[in-house]
Amino acid sequence: MTTTTVTDLLHRLRNGDDEALEHLMPLLYEELHALAQRQRRDERTDHTLNTTALVNEAYLKLAQQREVRAEDRAQFFALAATTMRHLLVDYARARRSLKRGGGERPVPLDKVLPFLSDQQADEVLALDEALTRLEAANPRGSQVVQYRFFGGLTLEETGEAMGLSAKTVQRAWTAAQAWLRKEVARELNGSEGGHF
Repeated sequence: MTTTTVTDLLHRLRNGDDEALEHLMPLLYEELHALAQRQRRDERTDHTLNTTALVNEAYLKLAQQREVRAEDRAQFFALAATTMRHLLVDYARARRSLKRGGGERPVPLDKVLPFLSDQQADEVLALDEALTRLEAANPRGSQVVQYRFFGGLTLEETGEAMGLSAKTVQRAWTAAQAWLRKEVARELNGSEGGHF
């Protein structure tokens, strides 16, 4: 795989070529699989949405989008990571809904009830809500979190994707992590959180 091939496929994808994603996914599959493993690292090993299923679900979501806007590999991985995050949040919401007697709702994958424990579902949702607030309060910090945590990019790769120095990315990363910890703790414990 060459960078040129990936760049060309991303260009075709941005221009509406539906087949470009089909060619791109096999080239990046191993990296996407590693990304999905990072997304699932704190979850139970016996749930039914395994790493491969998460990659496949992300692919289906990306394939359904009318436009996939990614200028380069880093932005594509950030987009894939965000898509995986949204899938995990959807499953956490489904888990919470069932826990609270929310009735029977169709869920995209069959038999995902054992996907997350109740505590893990609450943590995923608290993190998602905190990330939404971070995006409004500190867009740069939110973007750094997307690239670093969800995309698995290094400080240097994140800086390159955002046009920032690694030092600036490090400061934004440190500040965003601290803010998110407070917000997630506040959400889970009902205590006062900080403002960015």
